[in-house]
Amino acid sequence: MFDVAERTFPGIEQHPDILALRARSERATVTSAAQILEGLGLLAGLYLAASAWIVGFDATLPTLAVTNLIAGIAYAFFMGGGFGSAFERTHAMSWAAACVAAWTVVAPFVVSGARDSHPASVIVSNAVIGGLAFVFAVATGMLGRTAGRRS
Repeated sequence: MFDVAERTFPGIEQHPDILALRARSERATVTSAAQILEGLGLLAGLYLAASAWIVGFDATLPTLAVTNLIAGIAYAFFMGGGFGSAFERTHAMSWAAACVAAWTVVAPFVVSGARDSHPASVIVSNAVIGGLAFVFAVATGMLGRTAGRRS
């Protein structure tokens, strides 16, 4: 009688579906669009982190300056945290980056509140970089899906 316990089965990492997913993700990350999105995402995160000093509201709105610094570092980490080498395991980070980008748009009102009068440059800076960062993050998150449709 054949004992099932003695048989060795390949691990889940050798499953054909996992291998196909990894191949599809590999195709998604080697495209120039993926590399451009990753680079733009990193630049957006760096700008967001430094925006308080670039726009000049670090002294007038210190809480928002710290918020933008933390959000910018987090966004840059999420967008550059391994997409090039392990997209199949890190693509969900782009959806977290989209949440950080959405937060960036509303942060001036939530962090400082309506009690403070915000200079237009603060609102415009956060809205524009938040909107661009959201687009970059969502587009990066969709890379794996579009690569699967083309093949």
